[in-house]
Amino acid sequence: MRLSRSPSATVPQVIDYEHGISAIDSGYHRPMLDAIHLMVEGDRAAVIDTGTNHSVPLVLEAMREKGLRPEQVDYVILTHIHLDHAGGAGLFMREFPNARLTVHPRGARHMADPDRLIAATVAVYGEEPTRRMYGEILPVPAERILETPHAASIRLNGRELQFLDTPGHARHHVAVLDTRSGQVFAGDVFGLSYREMDQEGRQFIVPTTSPAQFDPEPYHRSIDLILRLEPEAVYVTHYSRIRDIQAKGEVLHRLVDAHAELGLREKDAGAARRGRLREGVKRIFLEEARRWGSQLPDARVLDIYSNDVELNAQGLGFWLDSLQ
Repeated sequence: MRLSRSPSATVPQVIDYEHGISAIDSGYHRPMLDAIHLMVEGDRAAVIDTGTNHSVPLVLEAMREKGLRPEQVDYVILTHIHLDHAGGAGLFMREFPNARLTVHPRGARHMADPDRLIAATVAVYGEEPTRRMYGEILPVPAERILETPHAASIRLNGRELQFLDTPGHARHHVAVLDTRSGQVFAGDVFGLSYREMDQEGRQFIVPTTSPAQFDPEPYHRSIDLILRLEPEAVYVTHYSRIRDIQAKGEVLHRLVDAHAELGLREKDAGAARRGRLREGVKRIFLEEARRWGSQLPDARVLDIYSNDVELNAQGLGFWLDSLQ
């Protein structure tokens, strides 16, 4: 593994792993929050998740440094259509003239016509922050979209990538099994693991229950599906490669249950519910950090996960509303 750190926001930070896999920092919010994965097989390439429009020059520069041209990209692969994963898809497809966009069947129409996707994001963040974070969300021509239901597959210069339906975080979520390495690209369904929390080679992990389709039972099934593959490593968008997968799966199962139990306890809390959910998610994160052995102060842990605490609480609220 090779890490290239950049002193400039205009030059990408890249982690090069084995098997032609690299993580490119998307530049979303802060360093090492949001990873775009680049897979290179011979003289062909695929991009897995896109970040936002602001990520495009970073990916193009990382490719240029590797001697790759835009026309060598065969696929832009989306794990799901939340805008920190798919917001830049339309602009990327304009830059990559030979690429096809792969997406879960539930997400395909939103890539061709993103109006409802934009409206849903505005409902969470507000109009001005959405425009600032994501820019103009461009549509992808329908004829360039390839729907990838469960068990679909593509070949990148002969390298087979298999798609797995993995709901729980979102109903339009897929994970991608790279059959060459045996490793999995899991988007958000296998949790959040930020590198600032690493300790003595160990990695901290928590689930993401962000709006608007968290559902604990399918979430558990999706985690189990990935565990049955017994991958040596999983690549998550927040942030990149994690190992010791069976143990991390056990943690995710336990913490998905903890989030669901929190939500059900606060289901009838009325106007106080949102604040109580937020405080409850903070407790879950801090208790898990202490259980795991983190030496960071509580304030630092909450700073690293500040956005995720809010989003997890909001997602629990959406889930509770869906139960009524």
